[in-house]
Amino acid sequence: MSILSLFVLIPALMLLGLWVARNLNQVRAVMVTGASCLLALAIWLVITFVHLRSLGVTDEMLFCYSYTWFSPMNIAYSVGVDGISVVMILLASIIVFTGVFASWQLKPLTKEFFLWFTLLSSGVFGFFISIDLFTMFMFYEVALIPMYLLIGVWGSGHKEYSAMKLTLMLMGGSALLILGILGIYFFSGAKTMNVLEIAALHNIPLAAQKVFFPLTFIGFGVLGALFPFHTWSPDGHASAPTAVSMLHAGVLMKLGGYGCFRIAMFLLPEAAHELGWIFLILTTISVVYGAFSACVQTDLKYINAYSSVSHCGLVLFALLMMTRTSCTGAILQMLSHGLMTALFFALIGMIYGRTHTRDVRELGGLMKIMPFLSVGYVIAGLANLGLPGFSGFIAEMSIFVGSFENNDLFHRTATIIACTSIVITAVYILRLVGKILYGKVSNPHYETLTDATWDERIAVCCLIACVAGLGLFPLWARDVIHDAIGPILNNLSIASL
Repeated sequence: MSILSLFVLIPALMLLGLWVARNLNQVRAVMVTGASCLLALAIWLVITFVHLRSLGVTDEMLFCYSYTWFSPMNIAYSVGVDGISVVMILLASIIVFTGVFASWQLKPLTKEFFLWFTLLSSGVFGFFISIDLFTMFMFYEVALIPMYLLIGVWGSGHKEYSAMKLTLMLMGGSALLILGILGIYFFSGAKTMNVLEIAALHNIPLAAQKVFFPLTFIGFGVLGALFPFHTWSPDGHASAPTAVSMLHAGVLMKLGGYGCFRIAMFLLPEAAHELGWIFLILTTISVVYGAFSACVQTDLKYINAYSSVSHCGLVLFALLMMTRTSCTGAILQMLSHGLMTALFFALIGMIYGRTHTRDVRELGGLMKIMPFLSVGYVIAGLANLGLPGFSGFIAEMSIFVGSFENNDLFHRTATIIACTSIVITAVYILRLVGKILYGKVSNPHYETLTDATWDERIAVCCLIACVAGLGLFPLWARDVIHDAIGPILNNLSIASL
């Protein structure tokens, strides 16, 4: 069995440990131990992957393992990772680890919360290691279903409405997705659900691709906040508890971009060229619309939620540009945005837990009262607007430079329009930081509040270190991603001939 199966086995053991835990300390011990093991395993995987590539190992997927569990349709538990999968697994492990500490004081029903949180995490890890369409879809659903209860039970505000809206829209996307997957299976002629075997055949008819590409791209795109299917995202993020917002925006939304690239574009390349311009228009709208919408919000979570729509739109936008530089930037953006938005949501949750409000108009002067959290918020804001030295800069520069490599009026016009989001983002971030952190203390009651606790400091410091580390030392991530993009771009290049 592949070492990758540990990313599913460890969450399963965590669920067992939570089930037998009898008090809060035991619950916390199980979560910290399990999350630490996942993070250590992810770091080992990255180091080993880089080492094997340096030795000249050129296999498209590493650590592969396959076990057939439904032979009539040749459905198998097939796992393997390339550079894209490796960085996504690392991102997920970081968010899970920091999410545990961000939820350290969560009450009531702490045990039940972590049970669903762990189940969601197992679905995410299973999705990223899968190279079988059915197995991938199964883990995709495992990652989505717990969201309803995590928001509906432990959320805030209009949590029941938000949970139901999120679930219905994502299930609608799943319905389109299963149609697309079945279409790929039956029209490929491969008689297998293995992604690599289907991609190697190149024999899905163009007419069929034109039907199933929109189904799979929209199916995954709904989770990636593709306009106009994004409306679940702001409400879901605003109502979710802190750790769930971190995992949802930081990792779960990346399943959308990953699926669009790995499935829709890789397996249906001719249709990607034929119909990509339609989705490029929609993603350009997502980028600009999300940034403008964030400008007019007054709730901290809604601001970050619409910002996520904009930044996740950039991921899909860059993938549809289909150049090596833009696609590398898209994966870097997934990694960068996952870390940045998790940091934002963690800090917002910590501020809300003290002030009991997320309304920008009621906040002010927090730098004097809680300097640690305020400095963390400034760093998150600077990273979000793409300041050099943070992860957002290298990702967005790669996206826009790579997009402009397309030497035609349509693609370059779309790139210029998308670039305006940088200015809009700077406007709302700088205005927000100035309003809530500086100036006079808006409420005398705030002066009695305390700064971050030790558990909150662990979560914040880990995320800041990752955001700064990726910004200062981006080449390792670029090198890991670079070779993995090749096979997908080769398929797209062959399709364009």
